[in-house]
Amino acid sequence: MNKVKKSLFIFLVFVSAACTDGRIYEDFHALPNQNWEVQDSLVFDLSDVNLVNTPNLVAVKFNEEYGFSNCYLRVISKDSSGLVLENKLINMILFDPKSGEPLGEGFGNSYTRYDTLPFVFNPLTKSVTLLQYMRQDQLPGVEAVGIKILK
Repeated sequence: MNKVKKSLFIFLVFVSAACTDGRIYEDFHALPNQNWEVQDSLVFDLSDVNLVNTPNLVAVKFNEEYGFSNCYLRVISKDSSGLVLENKLINMILFDPKSGEPLGEGFGNSYTRYDTLPFVFNPLTKSVTLLQYMRQDQLPGVEAVGIKILK
């Protein structure tokens, strides 16, 4: 019986190791009423994250009420004193331009699209702010927005 428990423990360790995706940070901010307003600044605290040459992803969870094929995001990273280190505008494509099918993973009418940021955060980065830049006061259909930092 002891061998069975030991074998089961080793098996579970390997299975759990295989299931990890190498992330060191992931967080989403849910948006009230699934509506991203222009004044909503989504701030992510990275003060406890080691950011040495780590790939960064941004994610948008959206549904069928979202009325555009893309989403422009402003990504602002700051150091501990609030000094802006990066201020970039990125264009996330959410729907395939030819078929109109939503990109990303999901089921029903809700999808999550991850996209790689075109830059690496400065190691001094302590917070990241995401803003929508779609020239609309409100973006209905956006359920949540987040970032993911990989090893």
